[in-house]
Amino acid sequence: MADEIVPPANELAAVALGNDTVQKAQFSNRVLIKSILGRPDGGASLAGQKVRIGGWVKTGREQGKGAFAFLAVNDGSCPANLQVMVDSSLYDLSKLVATGTCVTVDGVLKLPPEGKDKQMIELSVEKVIDVGTVEDKYPLPKTKLTLEFLRDMLHLRSRTNSISAIARIRNALAFATHSFFQEHSFLYVHTPIITTSDCEGAGEMFQVTTLINHTEQVEKDLIVNPPPTEADVEAARLIVKERGAAVKQLKAQLKDAGATKEEIDAATTAPVGELTSAKANLAQIEERSKLKPGLPKKDGKIDYSNDFFSRQAFLTVSGQLQVETYACALSSVYTFGPTFRAENSHTTRHLAEFWMVEPEIAFADLQDDMNCAEAYVKYMCKWLLEKCYDDMELMAKNFDRGCIERLQLVASTPFGRITYTEAIELLERAVAEGKKFENNVEWGIDLASEHERYLTEVMFQKPIIVYNYPKGIKAFYMRLNDDGKTVAAMDVLVPKVGELIGGSQREERYDVITQRIKEMGLPIEPYKWYIDLRRYGTVKHCGFGLGFERMILFATGIDNIRDVIPFPRYPGKADL
Repeated sequence: MADEIVPPANELAAVALGNDTVQKAQFSNRVLIKSILGRPDGGASLAGQKVRIGGWVKTGREQGKGAFAFLAVNDGSCPANLQVMVDSSLYDLSKLVATGTCVTVDGVLKLPPEGKDKQMIELSVEKVIDVGTVEDKYPLPKTKLTLEFLRDMLHLRSRTNSISAIARIRNALAFATHSFFQEHSFLYVHTPIITTSDCEGAGEMFQVTTLINHTEQVEKDLIVNPPPTEADVEAARLIVKERGAAVKQLKAQLKDAGATKEEIDAATTAPVGELTSAKANLAQIEERSKLKPGLPKKDGKIDYSNDFFSRQAFLTVSGQLQVETYACALSSVYTFGPTFRAENSHTTRHLAEFWMVEPEIAFADLQDDMNCAEAYVKYMCKWLLEKCYDDMELMAKNFDRGCIERLQLVASTPFGRITYTEAIELLERAVAEGKKFENNVEWGIDLASEHERYLTEVMFQKPIIVYNYPKGIKAFYMRLNDDGKTVAAMDVLVPKVGELIGGSQREERYDVITQRIKEMGLPIEPYKWYIDLRRYGTVKHCGFGLGFERMILFATGIDNIRDVIPFPRYPGKADL
């Protein structure tokens, strides 16, 4: 809990007027701008209090022929800037007004002149504590900057209003995620980033290997120190043979002369040492003679037995399979972390590195899964409306005027639920009535984004959950329904992004999941441990995955997924 500022002898304090006080940041000797401007009265009740603030100058201008300057200062705690007035007697104003300058100042909060400013409070500076000046030309001009431009300024883009607001919204959604699952007694489990199994079975995975580095080192070494020839190996073998024979002969002579074992050992110490050294040299020469440029191979394939993990390893595409092991012991669990996909896609919806929220629930079926997913999405929408409304207003102003109404709709409206077959029938009816889709509509297809958005935005005009999909388009671990054609899978579709959540009841029957893995053409070996969960105390369970960045797209109305993650990774781009 933040400490209340009291006025010590040599440190700036926040002075209480009546019952109103402003709180100092607990681990920094300053007051957050949010704690001033985030009040219902905009901070007006704090007039007269002395505070220290720190932040970066958004805009600055000298006034009164250089007698004083007004600075709009922001510290990232909220979207609003605090107006700061500095007299020229306190500091060189030319070094303060440049956009991007960092300042720490002490001052008194004052009410601005009547009708002069939109803000209810401003800071009159009494002392300039620190200044971080801007050298040369600031890379972010004051003009309106496109999100595309900012992608080339990853190290500075968080200083802009839009990206800082997105960062706070992202933080709020992460907090809401943990709050929701902790409130419902889920256990947070950290699943591995490096894995040897492919959850999706898609094969588009980043490989983790040290073989390339090792191969490069070997090739460089072979250039400097060429490998031994067969003649070198034979020469080393001959030396071992000769020294071995010499030791054997010496021991025989000493034994015939009646020497004791101790005398023989003492007399042959040096020759035996030479023999040992020759053997070690031979082993080294034989090992180096086997070195060849290129990756090590066995039976025409890359030999991973010499790799770091002694087998192929990848960056995970999902923590679901691993977290299931804990669900089958601790009942309700979830994982929340980065996942990776080596998909050569440049669309606005795909990243090579992204975050997933993946809960798993034991003793639960598909209906429970859908209920949990709906409750979770609504919880996050309500959280943003309650905790991040000022940032959402900025999103509505700059990007999507309907984003707040969309959150309110989702938070308050029961989700529609239809089977995949019913969804196809609705889309086919729309086509018959003249609606044109780029992708054909027929039973058995994987719904495209245009289909998903048409269902949720046009036909239902609210979020919907589509369930019971054809088994041919879903993963092996989804429970086969009694019809033998569909699986107990579900997708949550929302306006703006289409699919937000994908989940299913998991296949808990040993014989069925074994057959499904074979049908998908996947090897059994990497999944033996997963199948074991069905052999030892199998349990009905379900779960889902939410693409965290897609949730932010849905909430903010931002069009490109690269703008809602701090450091986007996509084909050709991995800056910082």
